[in-house]
Amino acid sequence: MEHRKFFFVGIGGSGMMPLAMIVRARGGDVAGSDRGLDQGRTAPKFDALAALGIHLFPQDGSGVTPDRLVVASAAVEDSVPDMVAAAQVCAPRMKRPALLATLFNDAALPIGIAGTSGKSTVTGMIGLILHACGRDPTVMNGAVMKDFIRPDAPFASALVGGGDPFVSEVDESDGSIALYRPRIAVLNNVTLDHKSLDELRGLFGDFARAADRVVANAGDPETAALLATLPSERLTTFAVEGKADLVAENLRPESHAIGFDLIAGEARIPVRLAVPGRHNVSNALAAIGAAAAAGVPLAQAAQAVSGFTGLRRRFDLVGEAGGIAVIDDFGHNPDKIAATLDTLHDQPGRLLVLFQPHGYGPLKVMGRELAQTFVDRLGPDDVLTMPDPAYFGGTVERDVGSGDIVAAVVAGGRIAHHDPDRADAAARLVDLSRPGDRIVVMGARDDTLSALAADMLAAIASRGSAG
Repeated sequence: MEHRKFFFVGIGGSGMMPLAMIVRARGGDVAGSDRGLDQGRTAPKFDALAALGIHLFPQDGSGVTPDRLVVASAAVEDSVPDMVAAAQVCAPRMKRPALLATLFNDAALPIGIAGTSGKSTVTGMIGLILHACGRDPTVMNGAVMKDFIRPDAPFASALVGGGDPFVSEVDESDGSIALYRPRIAVLNNVTLDHKSLDELRGLFGDFARAADRVVANAGDPETAALLATLPSERLTTFAVEGKADLVAENLRPESHAIGFDLIAGEARIPVRLAVPGRHNVSNALAAIGAAAAAGVPLAQAAQAVSGFTGLRRRFDLVGEAGGIAVIDDFGHNPDKIAATLDTLHDQPGRLLVLFQPHGYGPLKVMGRELAQTFVDRLGPDDVLTMPDPAYFGGTVERDVGSGDIVAAVVAGGRIAHHDPDRADAAARLVDLSRPGDRIVVMGARDDTLSALAADMLAAIASRGSAG
């Protein structure tokens, strides 16, 4: 990367920002633009990028020059001014996944984390284990890893180390998972999200077959079916209360933590995670299995993962006021939403849920499954409100909207409201909230949801002080 010049279009995106940070840390001359910067959204993020020596430009084509490799995600349309400028000046171009795959495949020990849900958490857990055990990994994550936040790294979605491991989540939504050649492949689960299950089976299967060692969730039916097609000598399986090489038993849930016993052959190792939920037990098993495949002793990996404090926007407790907790969560597909709601229901109290879909396209693909998830996972007294989907420009079909999902949830016997304006949705839940409730703000793609959750907590606190 040293002395090479790059221009990242959409540099503030969850997949673009850590990649730009890694390229910059490895000596690249990095510049970029972002629609969020132009719109004045999430200024601290862009301040952090500028502090790294990354040059920021308006997304008007002014930063694009013929000597810079223009890097864009699949979501960036050719009509965006930077892409138009790149074509006009004949600047070289590359998609974000191709650049990441190049770095990943060139690493001495590439560890890829795939699956519909849990990728970012498992990536963070593996990164922490390898870091704590002196392996000095490079980590590429789609979320901010709390354990690596420092004053000079407030948005630690990337970690740049000098050791052999390159740990990265890999994305199936755009098919780019096919570009990666992992030495160690982790497969959490295969469930409906951006693509049909038939497409996902092919993509995840090819990813696993490319690896020397596969660490996979035998407790997930789709993944278990895929495992049957792989040589057993290349497999490390894990399951929560099931049959596998690594098994979690005797789960001990707490409000914001969970304990369990790790069973590996004759060994029984007690583990207590500082993050809650059965799904995080599964994530921890995946991380321990991957670290063991990378040469870390099992007991050492289990001890290190207990120090994992979580990711921003993954069951992230914003705070409590007046006996009401506010939680910020990235849940946006049926599997993630179900995991969050099940974890919350492990403890008493009503749930007030604000779910902002991450686009009209995903609603069209998985709207029916989303609605059924809320019907199945919400309690009779819980309340759901849905604003309109996140939209930041571009062309999009609006065949299915939030109102359609809400109508299906209501038809299923749950309490749900369509509040098109997000501020109205937030106000509804603040007004309804009472001591013992948990408010959870859910959704992807929109960083300002975190600010919304903080504002809701502040409104509840001010209501209490006014009283």
